[in-house]
Amino acid sequence: MASAKLTVAGAGIFGLSCAWELIRRGAEVRVYEAERIGAGSSGGHVGALAPHAPENWNPKKQIQLDALIAAKDWWAEVAEAGGEDPGYARTGRIQPVAAGAEARLRERIADSHLNWPDWAGMELTDSPQGKLIPQSPSGLWLVDRLTARISPRRAGAALAAAIRAKGGEIIECTPAPDAPAIWATGVAGLAPFGGNGVKGQSALLAFNASDQPQVFADGLHIVPHSDGTVAIGSTSERDVTDLGTDHQLDELIAKARAYCPALADAPVVDRWAGIRPRAKSRAPIVGAWPGRPGHYVANGGFKIGLAMAPAAAGMLADLILEGRDSIPEGFRPPMAVD
Repeated sequence: MASAKLTVAGAGIFGLSCAWELIRRGAEVRVYEAERIGAGSSGGHVGALAPHAPENWNPKKQIQLDALIAAKDWWAEVAEAGGEDPGYARTGRIQPVAAGAEARLRERIADSHLNWPDWAGMELTDSPQGKLIPQSPSGLWLVDRLTARISPRRAGAALAAAIRAKGGEIIECTPAPDAPAIWATGVAGLAPFGGNGVKGQSALLAFNASDQPQVFADGLHIVPHSDGTVAIGSTSERDVTDLGTDHQLDELIAKARAYCPALADAPVVDRWAGIRPRAKSRAPIVGAWPGRPGHYVANGGFKIGLAMAPAAAGMLADLILEGRDSIPEGFRPPMAVD
C-alpha cells in the first residue's frame, strides 16, 4: 500500500509521529492542525524519556522499553530527513535514595538485569558525578544509562521538517474534516473514550548542563537540554479551567533548587502550562476506532507520550499499510461513550 493517501488530525507528538512513520514507509500524508504545531501538551518543556520501573514486568512496559531502545536511531533519521535537531540524547538519570530504601532498590536493580539490556546499567552509587547532583538523605543514589531526553518543542519542529521534506503536507489553523483519518487530537479527541485532561506546569531555567544526566526526585523531573537550559516539571492538577501558571510552579522551581543547589541562581526563562490527555486505562489509546471504518485513534500518552509516540506510530502503520495488527489489547480504543 505504498500509494496510500492518508489524513492525520493533530500536529502534536502523536500525530506528527504517525505522519512521519507513514511517510517513511511510502504513504502520502496530509496533517491537519486546528491551532499550531505543538499547541497542546506537546508544547511543554520537560522531555524526560524515562523507563518504567523494571519490576512487575508487563507488555506495556516492554513496548515502552523497545521504544526507548529504538529512539536513538528513530530520532536520528528524523533529524537527517528534515535537517532539524530534536534535542535527543541518552544521557542517563540519577535519583536520590531515601533512608531505608536500599534493600528495596537492590531488588529493583536485580529486576533491571532481568528485563533491561545489560548496557542500561541501573546501579547504586555513593559517588555520583556531574553538575546536577540531588541531595540524598541516605548518601546513596540510583543511576541508570537507559533514560534519555528530548526537547518537546524541537521534536515537533524536527518531525514537521522531516514530513515536509518527504513531501507531506501540514495545514495549521484548520480542523480536520470529518472523514477517515488518524485522530491524534489530544484532550479534545479523548473525550469520546472516557478519558480526561490533567493540567501540568513546567519551567525552563538558564543553566548549561547539556551532557549531564537528568534528575528524578520525589516525583520531580529536572532535565538538562542541549540548548543550555534545564527543564523543571511537572505538576499534575485536576483543575483544568485555569491554563495559566501559578504558585504551584513556583513551588516546583523552589523544590528543584532545594534538591540541586547548583540551580539556586539559575534564572527562569520560560513558564508553561497545558492540559495533558490521560486515557481512562492510563495506557495510550492506539488502533481502529470501533464502529467507524477507516478511522483510527492515537491518543492518551499522558506522562509517557514522548517515549511512546514512535511505538504507537509504528503499530498504526503496521495496521493501516500492512494489515498487521500488533496492538496490545490494553491499548485498543474502547467503544466510544455517549
